[in-house]
Amino acid sequence: MPNLLIIVSAVILMAGLLNFEKNDNKNGLIPAKTALSLLFVIAVIIQPHPFPYFYYFLLAGLIFCLAGDVLLALPQKMMFLLGLISFLIGHVFYVIAFFGVAGINQWTLAGTLVAVVTSGWVYMWLRPHLGAMNGPVLLYMLVITAMLSGAWSVLGDSRLTLTGRVMVFGGALLFYFSDIFVARERFLKSEFLNRLTGLPMYYTGQFLLAFSVGMIL
Repeated sequence: MPNLLIIVSAVILMAGLLNFEKNDNKNGLIPAKTALSLLFVIAVIIQPHPFPYFYYFLLAGLIFCLAGDVLLALPQKMMFLLGLISFLIGHVFYVIAFFGVAGINQWTLAGTLVAVVTSGWVYMWLRPHLGAMNGPVLLYMLVITAMLSGAWSVLGDSRLTLTGRVMVFGGALLFYFSDIFVARERFLKSEFLNRLTGLPMYYTGQFLLAFSVGMIL
């Protein structure tokens, strides 16, 4: 029942958030985004913790992502860089969580290759538009690529439950692709389509990761 309540609340908040984004309503956007992000932190806390190591590092990652969400919602230009740093730290915790719960396996190498090629293509696409943000964005992409590599390792570790593995991989993949829309919004073309597509992907991914804590073993 608590999980169902969280999902219903998240859907309602997401609808409100997208409406505020569409109408550029900052007064409504920041509270809605903060509440929605706080909800995935609450979601992970109330799950069973069969693998405490995985839980604590994932919780830390989600908290830093919550901070990143709030920072990116603020209008000041410096907030984007601070938000990027907060998300980068969050991804480092995800990397530790994923590789800590799953061993290196045959999926790791293949998945890493796919992730590196994809990230390389995305970076070359963004590079002409990055300017002074080239260094921070490149560092961020390296870390999020490592995060996706860890998710491939989780997916391929048969010691873990299939449901938990799929939730972790699906969550990481959605998070990864949602960031492409954040980059497109920031560096290429600012339009509502980026948020309409990227925000549901991002939050679905975060909630999948949060709920995976109780299903990984």
